[in-house]
Amino acid sequence: MPQADCNIAQALRRAAAARPADTALIAPSPRGGKSWTFAELDNNTGFYLDFLKRQGIRRGDRVMLMVRPSMAFIALTFALFALGAVVILIDPGMGYKNLLRCIGSVAPEVFIGIPRAHIFKRLFPGPFRRVRCNICVGRGLGLLGRQLPSPDQARYDYTVVPTRAADQAAIIFTTGSTGPPKGVVYEHRVFKAQLARIRKYYGIQPADIDQPAFPLFALFSIALGACAVIPALDPSRPARVRPDKFIKTILEHKVTYSFGSPAIWRVIADFCAANNIKLLSLKKILMAGAPVSGELIERMLAALPADGDIHIPYGATEALPIISISGREVVSQTWPLTRQGRGVCVGRPLPDTEVRIMRVTAGPVSDLSGLLLPRGEVGEIIVKGEVVTRSYFNNAAETALAKIRTADGLWHRMGDTGYFDEQGRLWFCGRKAHRVISGGAIYYPICCEAVFNQHPEVYRSALVGVGEAGRQRPVIIVEPRGRVDKLKLFAELRPLALAHEHTREIKDFLIHPSFPVDIRHNAKIFREKLALWAEDMI
Repeated sequence: MPQADCNIAQALRRAAAARPADTALIAPSPRGGKSWTFAELDNNTGFYLDFLKRQGIRRGDRVMLMVRPSMAFIALTFALFALGAVVILIDPGMGYKNLLRCIGSVAPEVFIGIPRAHIFKRLFPGPFRRVRCNICVGRGLGLLGRQLPSPDQARYDYTVVPTRAADQAAIIFTTGSTGPPKGVVYEHRVFKAQLARIRKYYGIQPADIDQPAFPLFALFSIALGACAVIPALDPSRPARVRPDKFIKTILEHKVTYSFGSPAIWRVIADFCAANNIKLLSLKKILMAGAPVSGELIERMLAALPADGDIHIPYGATEALPIISISGREVVSQTWPLTRQGRGVCVGRPLPDTEVRIMRVTAGPVSDLSGLLLPRGEVGEIIVKGEVVTRSYFNNAAETALAKIRTADGLWHRMGDTGYFDEQGRLWFCGRKAHRVISGGAIYYPICCEAVFNQHPEVYRSALVGVGEAGRQRPVIIVEPRGRVDKLKLFAELRPLALAHEHTREIKDFLIHPSFPVDIRHNAKIFREKLALWAEDMI
């Protein structure tokens, strides 16, 4: 039988019952902003739930939500969960082609969005052909569907629809860093497992105050009973964060933890160092989305209190979090090895998570016999546990490639390569698709790039392959910190390559002014695009 407790919306109900008068959400603004208690946010959720029901939205409806981070986004999401609908979340900045393809693949039946999103829908109606109900969050002048009303002061008690653990709660799209973005099916059980894991491992308490740079994490914070502060940030362009504004709300609201990509914290660290700013309330930073350098960790630790730390969780949209490491362990133990080309250490598996290394294999896998590798050998990372999602929406081919169903459970293929050291720590060597295979040699991007990133004029580098698959020439593309003498830089990079056995045969170098990166984190390098560019340059 369905159990109401399996519905993730129950987390807000419980928090509101336990701490009704405590602040749940803060939305700062130049005019002073606004805040809501848990009781008020829960009541607004009930208001929206009543409104959605009156629009004919039903359990199981796929609802595309394109709303900026706000009280409305939080309350609408919990209302849709409570209703038993399936919330569709897509990064709007992924580009029109990918966005339209993703929308078409999930065929939403309800569309809730800001006016700009509705105009986009009018311009490209094809993927929205199954939408039967349009709701506009903002002024639509009656032309963009039913306008979402502002919550009134009436009391809205509501009942959460009972759901099974395996019932769909959301479809969340991947960043598309190694191919077209895919819609990951989130069941209520996965959200529930993620909440339990984040609470226990990272020690999130009701007294904590979060400033999440990724909108979805505001939902997690509130569900954990913590307060969320919506930062002054465009979530589709996190690297363009205004550090003065981001830091202002951390200081003003005494934020105790914050999640964001390395691209954000790089800007914040520079600003804190330049202005001698200490973030004394900030005890935990969760930094994820791409490999994190030891230099960035050290610079950010300098702005934290003595008992503060940085945590780097490892995972993917399909399984998160599965492994974690502290920033202090990175700078004291693993970063010197990373600089030598050993890969990036991402830590040890979290409790109740099994991580193994499998021989790199093309095509679907149904049996792990003979494929598992011992410690020290590089292979494909696979994971099993409660936070592992089971499928991609309406994409059986990709599901078959990514999932391994065995007698002892479901494994997810991370698409990453890595190995375990003698201490049981996992080292990340790069995406499987980004390896460069040249005859009998295999070049792993993270291991090779670390060698060249040590040059003072190199901001970052990317390994790509040029030529016939299996016989590619390894090429290092450099994004410099500023204007450089190209010939002089190349002459200095070659000795770095010769100093390490795994980069000795890399002889080709290119300069690119600005690497293409993912929208969600502004940190994952689109090496496929750089490889096509390099083909024309070599």
